[in-house]
Formats: sequence, C-alpha cells, structure tokens
Amino acid sequence: MRKLVYYIGISLDGRIAGPGGEFGFFPQGDEQQAAAYSAWVNALYPDTVPTAYRAAAGVADAPNRRFDTVVMGHGTYRLPLDNGISSPYAHLRQYVVSSTLKPDTDPAVTVVPSDPLALVRELKGEEAGTGLDIWLCGGGRLAGALLPEIDELLIKTYPVVAGTGIPVFDGAFDPTVFDVAERTAFPNGVTLTRLTRPARRQFE
Repeated sequence: MRKLVYYIGISLDGRIAGPGGEFGFFPQGDEQQAAAYSAWVNALYPDTVPTAYRAAAGVADAPNRRFDTVVMGHGTYRLPLDNGISSPYAHLRQYVVSSTLKPDTDPAVTVVPSDPLALVRELKGEEAGTGLDIWLCGGGRLAGALLPEIDELLIKTYPVVAGTGIPVFDGAFDPTVFDVAERTAFPNGVTLTRLTRPARRQFE
C-alpha cells in the first residue's frame, strides 16, 4: 500500500512557518553550504521542488523518485496562489484540502472540501500505478488531522528558534510514536531525520 509521508522543514521549537506564514528565517548557511545542501536534498527528492523552480534546481527533466501525489492545506496552497501560480506542482497529482477554495481554481488541482482522512485512505487504496507515495507538504492543521494515516516523517530541522508560528502538528493530544530510521547532518546546521511508524502489533 502507498505511504503518506510528511516532508517538512521545521525550527528547533517545532514551527513550520511564522505566524503570518513566513519561512525566510530558516538559515541556509553560507553560499557554498546552501548550494551543497540544496543539491543533495533536491537530488534525493526532486519531486518536492515546485515546477516553476525545477529548471533552476537542475531537476527539470528528473523523473519522480518518491512521490506522484501531493496533498496540502489551504494555507500552504495560498502562498503560490497569491503569487499567480495555481498549479505549483504540475508534475504531481495535486489535492488541496479547503472548505473555502473554489473547486475550479485550476483544472490540475483537485479541491477537497472536507474529510482529509477519507481522501488519503482512498489514495492509499488505489490500484498499483507508479508505485510511488503520497507527499503531505503542509500545513500543521492538516497534518494534525491526518496523523492517524501518516506512515513516515521526513523532518528537516533548522538551527533556529521561531518563538511562535505555525506548529508542525496542530491537532488534538494524541501521542504517536515513530522510530528514527536515519539521520543526516549538514555543514549548514540542518539535520534531516527520517522516521517511520512502527508496525501495528497484533494482540491475541
């Protein structure tokens, strides 16, 4: 079955953006460090580079390696939309969970007005196609709602404290254990951690 993977950058205090959606405060290191870090991450997950920036990132012709579908909340989608980009990930199937967004915003984007859990369970249950997974790219409220269906976390932790802002998960109190599968540290201070949900135990 396809996995739902939450791939996101966070501050040391667990914020994915500032209170107004700001993300420019995440440190990238000096020019050389930033270039090396971006090249490594983009080569590993070229699918997560917005379509408009794929040529500049050197992945314009790169096939999707990990994901063929992206799910995002209205707040995450709002940033590119406000900048005139209504189909930010044209190389993926795009779903936006929003009760206020017009369904005809873009023919390449499917607006889902409610029940994101049902959406993800339907996507997971699709017949084998590309064999690739589903990328949850934000935001915190949607991640909180989808926590029961998240199979893997890819967390980029930046060496900065935001103080306040949008949390990586914004939902009910629901302690959920994940196992650390691997961790990579970069010279610019960023740490990429991959965590997986433990296999569900069967009780007799």
